[in-house]
Amino acid sequence: MKRFNIVSILLLALIWSGCSVSKDTALPNVVPGLFRNSAPQDSSSVGTMPLKSFISDLTVQNLIDTALVKNYDMQIALKNIDAAEVLFKQSKLGYLPELKLQVAASSSRPSDNSLNGLSLNQFTGSTHIEDYSANLGLVWEADIWGKIRNQKAGALASFLQTEEARKAVQTRLVSNVAQGYYNLLMLDAQLEIAQKNLKLSDSTLRIINLQFDAGQVTSLAIQQAQAQQLVAAQLIPRLEQNVTLQENALSVLIGTLPKSITRESRLDKMALPQNLSVGFPSAMLSRRPDIKSAELALTVANAKVGVAKASLYPSLVITASGGVNSFKASNWFNVPASLFGLVSGGITQPIFQRGQLKSNLELAKIDREKTVIQFRQSVLNAVGEVSDELTKVEKLKAQYSIAEKRAQTLQQASKNASLLFKSGLANYLEVITAQGNLLQSELELASIKTEQLNAVVGLYRSLGGGWN
Repeated sequence: MKRFNIVSILLLALIWSGCSVSKDTALPNVVPGLFRNSAPQDSSSVGTMPLKSFISDLTVQNLIDTALVKNYDMQIALKNIDAAEVLFKQSKLGYLPELKLQVAASSSRPSDNSLNGLSLNQFTGSTHIEDYSANLGLVWEADIWGKIRNQKAGALASFLQTEEARKAVQTRLVSNVAQGYYNLLMLDAQLEIAQKNLKLSDSTLRIINLQFDAGQVTSLAIQQAQAQQLVAAQLIPRLEQNVTLQENALSVLIGTLPKSITRESRLDKMALPQNLSVGFPSAMLSRRPDIKSAELALTVANAKVGVAKASLYPSLVITASGGVNSFKASNWFNVPASLFGLVSGGITQPIFQRGQLKSNLELAKIDREKTVIQFRQSVLNAVGEVSDELTKVEKLKAQYSIAEKRAQTLQQASKNASLLFKSGLANYLEVITAQGNLLQSELELASIKTEQLNAVVGLYRSLGGGWN
């Protein structure tokens, strides 16, 4: 009869183990049909391109490869994955029973004037009791309400979150390395422009000095020419400083000590992709690591609600123990006389815990609602980032076209001003003004070209590219 009751309890536990007391909250649909400024017919996306197909410059590729291995943020992200994997493997053992080995030996001497002491002396003729025991104990909790299943699901989602976090670190790292290298090329170009303008100013100043010696101009002309020369001269140490600082920042980013960065390219030789299709927002969500992480966070929150709710319901625990027991050490392992066994099952229903379990459930539900809001916010941010980068790519293209024409016009104007000045058909102010305008226009053109390159990389990252 007892065996029948225990079997019945076990069967009942197996039937109830499929029950669930929690209903998951689905992901909210907050995705627009199209990105702002994108063409309706776009279906492919540059975000799906492999990293080395999108960034073809070998120097940038080598810098990125170094960063993915040596960058400390990347190394920490990998260690987080290892830690989460350990916890996930542990959660998969939740369905298995606990098994413990216990070996114990004890000796007790009751008082001779106590009931135990009198009885012991009367029946055994001894004044003390010895007890030797060795047994295996098993404890198993039936997953009636899905608590263990939810714990396992939450651990799996947390593990996957660490992988998405690694991808997010990688996409940001790829973007930062590429943009840092492009900024370095810009500084090189601007330094070359400043040095060229300084030589031009030196040539103009020599001519003005000759005219001053001939009495054709006043000392004011020399002073203004010197001032223009010093503008270009002042730029050179400032740009050299910025080059060193950018090299240091890029070195730290790739996980090496500050050093000079080898450049095989020039800014004016860097080509921009012509076809930057972005696809649809719904496809972008499946590639963005931060969106995937927010989605997994909702899975974790759902699992925590399930665990909290299951804690309000009865729990069934089956225990079993068996081993050898004896009053004498000499008979300790005398089999079968020393063998013993015990099996029991119990159902525990929480009744009054000062509202702690209900409070835990309400807090878990609130956290789940916060997770839904955070998911909405992450989607909104992602769509906004893509729209921002699309606008930059489009408007910077128009800005570059205008700035390029302006620079070409001013280059010709500077040449003409120098020729006219040498032949006496233009004054020194026209030459100085033309050279100053040319310097600013060429510096601005290099800056806009760099912004274009950075915007393209930003668009690639915002579309979920860079981790594959």
